[in-house]
Amino acid sequence: MEEYPKTLKLKDGTVVHLRLMTADDMPKLLEFFRGLPQEDRLFLKEDVTNQAVIERWIKELNYDRVLPVLAEAEGKIVGDATLHLQKRGWSRHLGEIRLVVATGFQRKGLGTILAREIFHHAVLRGLQKLQALMMESQIGALKAFEKLGFCKAAILKDHVIDLKGNRHNLVIMTNDVGELWRKIGDLILESEFTME
Repeated sequence: MEEYPKTLKLKDGTVVHLRLMTADDMPKLLEFFRGLPQEDRLFLKEDVTNQAVIERWIKELNYDRVLPVLAEAEGKIVGDATLHLQKRGWSRHLGEIRLVVATGFQRKGLGTILAREIFHHAVLRGLQKLQALMMESQIGALKAFEKLGFCKAAILKDHVIDLKGNRHNLVIMTNDVGELWRKIGDLILESEFTME
């Protein structure tokens, strides 16, 4: 992982640093997740405002199982992208992408940049497919992943429960890593960000 840290400028000129999560990131991660609007946190798999959840992530930090790439601006975490891997079994060719960007950094190309980082690592690890899981009511997330070339593979009715206890349909979106790599290359060319 000697390629990190990376420094780049978003299309609005904001300087962002990309790096891997470390054991020292617990306070910054907690601040980042607690700063997200409730409607954004509602759809996450876990209650990321709970310190015990973040502490568990830090304790279980293993880049061979979950590769967490963080984006920082002015010393604060503004984005979190993870690649979840399965080393054995019938899903060993498959990775799962999870992506969260701070409200003030959305629509600036940061989500696309973080997705590109995850795709890059998927290629390096020889993965063939990526999947993203989300609730059907997450219209913005669905559109963002469709823009990256993901397609709906399945919709499971009333399959997940949000943090308020409401049931939702789960959408499983997938795409081939090779196709994603070509698509993300086109999006990066259009995004006008620069490496520092």
